[in-house]
Amino acid sequence: MKRKIGTVAIGIRTPIIRERDDLVGIVVNSIIKAQDENSFKLRDKDVIGITESIVAKAQENYVTINQVANEISKKFHGEIGIVFPILSRNRFSLILKAISRGSDKVNMLLKYPNDEVGNPIMDKETFYQLKINPFCDLLKEKDYMEHFSEFKHPNTGINYIDFYREIVENEEAKFSVLFSNNPADILSLTDKTLASDIHTRNETKKILENSGAKVVYGLDNICNVSIDNCGYNPDYGLLGSNKM
Repeated sequence: MKRKIGTVAIGIRTPIIRERDDLVGIVVNSIIKAQDENSFKLRDKDVIGITESIVAKAQENYVTINQVANEISKKFHGEIGIVFPILSRNRFSLILKAISRGSDKVNMLLKYPNDEVGNPIMDKETFYQLKINPFCDLLKEKDYMEHFSEFKHPNTGINYIDFYREIVENEEAKFSVLFSNNPADILSLTDKTLASDIHTRNETKKILENSGAKVVYGLDNICNVSIDNCGYNPDYGLLGSNKM
């Protein structure tokens, strides 16, 4: 008889996770107790997902904004070009705060009409009416502000240009922004670059290197080794990092 129910997601409540806790033991025991008290059973090939923040907390593997800022300062020496960051209140905004604290000037290049994960940065109807060509057109800040200054994300209600500008300027750094889908366009502002995209980061870094950038790092190259006993990830650095 074929089963009638497909994939089912179940949230498991655990005790509060603290530094150096036995996370594996806590997860296993919590699932066993949940099975005993409820009508479900784990089967072969079932998947258990654990939030990254509690993994980091149990491992004591996290960094402070100041620690990230110090590394940014040492690698970029004052000015930085951030290429293709996602629009995010949680994942990227704290990284941007650290970058700004470690910089004198933050130049940003944003994809359009959406970021890498689909967040819109401009009104689509206006975008099409203006016949903007995303394959070759570079929009300067004044161009964007003329046509899209009032645009807010449809789900969060946030104007991400204003939001990111405020983060940077609150750290007493200067802010400028361009809109293009060509990574090399950041070089009109600075030759010190940080590829901040996720799935296309290696391609972006290669384009920047071939286009003459003098400094090229990705988020996976920031906090990928421990400095002064701070947290790190040797493979992904700050990629996928989140607020604790």
